[in-house]
Amino acid sequence: MNLKLLVALLALNISLTLKAQEYPFKVNVVGKGNPILLFPGFTCTGAVWNDVVQDLSKNYECHVFTFAGFGDVPAIETPWLAEIKNGVSEYIIANKLKKPTAIGHSLGGSLALWMATEKEQFSNIILIDALTSTGALMMPNFKSEFISYDNPYNAQLLKMNSQEFSAMALQMAQGMTVNADKIQQIVDWMLQADRNTYVNGYTDLLKLDLRDAVTTIKTPITILAATQPYGEETARKTYQEQYKNLEDYTLKFAGKSAHFIMFDQPKWLVREIRLAL
Repeated sequence: MNLKLLVALLALNISLTLKAQEYPFKVNVVGKGNPILLFPGFTCTGAVWNDVVQDLSKNYECHVFTFAGFGDVPAIETPWLAEIKNGVSEYIIANKLKKPTAIGHSLGGSLALWMATEKEQFSNIILIDALTSTGALMMPNFKSEFISYDNPYNAQLLKMNSQEFSAMALQMAQGMTVNADKIQQIVDWMLQADRNTYVNGYTDLLKLDLRDAVTTIKTPITILAATQPYGEETARKTYQEQYKNLEDYTLKFAGKSAHFIMFDQPKWLVREIRLAL
């Protein structure tokens, strides 16, 4: 190989690497048609959408995200979630995606909502077991300013050794799906996550409170919610309270499903997504 060709290839490689590092996430694009952005939940890689994408990519161009600090995507500094949000907006503009649909699971759904409160970027939003305020669900009299990165719980998480963290991850994953075959996959994603991203990124999610901000959203929204572990009646009350300031939305429940509806009721989920589209 001559020197000029070697230099040219090196320059191309540097250019591609810089482009790959432009955004605080990795995107895998599958299929052709109107664009759909698929945002995974906390710690998950884009692989959580595999079954959904296998179906939707027949008719749509699926942009499947894995966020910084999860899977094999390098971590970024805080504020993590704000950087993700800004990066997605830039990605939409750079790729000339005209009013794509956003489908988000859990944190990914909260991200789509946050973006929609600031600008009408999406033609349609489909939320999979996602809330306007995770903090309000967990804490009475919740206020965003009560949450800080520097707190005893976060310090404890950062100090956990691998065995302690694995035990915690397993306990959490067992409550997130009724599909026993998928528990280890959820655990693996949690263990693979960058620890600082796990701690500070979840703090970002807890701080995010969109209960009032959703009044500005005009985009059609479909919420596909889990019923386990507390049952549909309790889940319905939770969602009605969380979304009481959203003018119009469609709410449907997946029977016998915990948080990972794509694992517990995959056929139902794909059917309901297609109906929403």
